[in-house]
Amino acid sequence: MTEVQKRLFALQDKGYQAGSVKLNPTVDPDTIIGVRIPQLRALAKEMKGTQDAAAFLGELPHRYFEEYSLHSFLIGYLRDFDAAVDEVERLLPHLNSWALTDSMRVKAFDKEPERLLAPIDRWLGDEHPYTVRYGILCLMNYFLDDRFSAGYLDRVSAIRSDEYYVNMMIAWYFATALAKQYEAALPYIENRRLDQWTHNKAIQKAVESYRVTEGQKAYLRTLRWK
Repeated sequence: MTEVQKRLFALQDKGYQAGSVKLNPTVDPDTIIGVRIPQLRALAKEMKGTQDAAAFLGELPHRYFEEYSLHSFLIGYLRDFDAAVDEVERLLPHLNSWALTDSMRVKAFDKEPERLLAPIDRWLGDEHPYTVRYGILCLMNYFLDDRFSAGYLDRVSAIRSDEYYVNMMIAWYFATALAKQYEAALPYIENRRLDQWTHNKAIQKAVESYRVTEGQKAYLRTLRWK
């Protein structure tokens, strides 16, 4: 057992492990130690910038779910944009859970989000479902406000997948777009630009959002694809 693994097992919470297994059905239960996210983030903060962190980032694949989570949090501390992209692209093919992609936030991306468009385009076209999911997540996080362009809606609406966690992210993206860019996003629902399941899920999530007006919700309910 490596030193990092020993530290993770020292933080193990058996009760939390059981819940984590249920929340991550795509992950082998035997690889989930059961460490709470705040403790993982604290460990990453302690390790950042050290030789141990650099060595750990060089070790792929990992054995445990929490090692991947710790890995993503350490990437989050990288300040050089190109280095961060390189590390993310090394990690993404190994991820097998929505929780791992969705919790990865990178400081270097926050500072220069416009430079993310080329990597995002690669990620959206990838065969690995969690790489695609992460690409959509980045578009949602960085390009639905002042950097918005309707072309991003085109790109996401064109994705077709049999993967539940890809389609759920597409639905989440469009529900958020309806909350933030209603006039631009609405025609994609009116014209059924998504597949039927994703279309209906996007409407459901939009209707559940406090950021969508009651009038908008009433109209969206009429657009459900039966």
